[in-house]
Amino acid sequence: MAAAASGASVGAGAGAGAKPGRLNVPAGMAGSLRLDASSPASSSSSVARLLEIPKTPSPSKVTYSDRFIPCRTSSRLHNFALADRSSPGSGSRDDGSAYSRLLRAELFGDASSPGGDRQDSPGSNNLFRFKTDRSSAPSSPFAEKLDCAGGAGSPTPKKAPRKVPKTPHKVLDAPSLQDDFYLNLVDWSSQNMLAVGLGTCVYLWSASSSKVTKLCDLGPRDSVCAVHWTREGSYLAVGTSLGDVQIWDSSRSKRIRNMGGHQTRAGVLAWNSTILSSGSRDKNILQHDIRVPTDYISKFSGHRSEVCGLKWSHDDHELASGGNDNQLLVWNQRSQQPVLRLTEHTAAVKAITWSPHQHSLVASGGGTADRCIKFWNTANGNMLNSIDTGSQVCNLAWCKNVNELVSTHGYSQNQIMVWKYPSMSKVATLTGHTLRVLYLATSPDGQTIVTGAGDETLRFWNIFPSMKAQAPARDAGLFSFPRSHIR
Repeated sequence: MAAAASGASVGAGAGAGAKPGRLNVPAGMAGSLRLDASSPASSSSSVARLLEIPKTPSPSKVTYSDRFIPCRTSSRLHNFALADRSSPGSGSRDDGSAYSRLLRAELFGDASSPGGDRQDSPGSNNLFRFKTDRSSAPSSPFAEKLDCAGGAGSPTPKKAPRKVPKTPHKVLDAPSLQDDFYLNLVDWSSQNMLAVGLGTCVYLWSASSSKVTKLCDLGPRDSVCAVHWTREGSYLAVGTSLGDVQIWDSSRSKRIRNMGGHQTRAGVLAWNSTILSSGSRDKNILQHDIRVPTDYISKFSGHRSEVCGLKWSHDDHELASGGNDNQLLVWNQRSQQPVLRLTEHTAAVKAITWSPHQHSLVASGGGTADRCIKFWNTANGNMLNSIDTGSQVCNLAWCKNVNELVSTHGYSQNQIMVWKYPSMSKVATLTGHTLRVLYLATSPDGQTIVTGAGDETLRFWNIFPSMKAQAPARDAGLFSFPRSHIR
């Protein structure tokens, strides 16, 4: 009852107009606060001291709140001269340096100029920007230089196309070089020796010393139809118009083997590691093994007309053959029947090359009525692409240094074309021969090609980069070297 009375007196005192020193609390809290009714002044002062919040916090205490507000004093934003977006124009006035204003304009998209204040565009409230819209920003004296240097907002510059010299760096006269689409009279060995069939003779030209050597003379009743080096470059195979295939030791200028079997001229030859393949006008392909005494070990019969193109794949597993029957056939060593018969060409298939960069990829070129380069996947027989070159395709060669190939052409433009694979975009078009470019060979380093034509000239072109440093070939010019003779 006393507590209730005390509470009532407190409430009544408050309601009647409390003195300034008393606390106005509900009646129910009076007992818990142990207020003394007899001394209201002392009780109210005790409660006031208990509930009083100091106006100034102690410096030794840290007050925490439920939000994280970072301390910006350590971020050193002043080093970037970032202006406060809430006060337009403040940034350029604080910094009196024209260079700083230009740098801020280029790096942070601030539309300031050396002679004026910054004007914020409407709705531009971002403090940091990674890219700047150059179309809306005023031009700057350094904008063009920064774009050329590959600035943050500039696109990646396109790689300049590789320059290919338009003129041959050397020309050799080759008298009696025949203008016959079905022959293969030029080949370049791995020992840097060029073999050329001229009439009844075979001549060797050293690319290192320019020395010319007469290897053989077949006599008045025979003529050279094909030449092809072994991969080691020590022995040369020679196909003759009588259908024989001869093996010559180039270091001793001596014939070590003569193999028959064909009924008429052997116009195309191809070596793999141990086997020599020969194609003939008699429609057959013979496989010769010089380790055995017989003339040939097997015969491939699949073409219905003269065989004019032969190439072994780089792994020696597949042999591609082209014929005057417009067919491209693919063979392996385990079968005497073709594993693939590709008939999409509409003219003779002489030009054949295997990719050194991709397994089971072969390219073939058609004659005057076809004019196309076609790419095939020999794993499934699918044609991958076909390009109309506009003229007869006489030869194809794939570069081992880069994924490009070269084609030589006859009717009607007699040009040499360099292609980038697989886009088949033209890298260069070279002209100079006055008749069909029937013969093609590649140097051992893969950078230079030699082309031959019925105009009785051999022309050397630097068209491919080296394997290590892919620098553009140097244009030596047509008349930088004296004109020479192959014999």
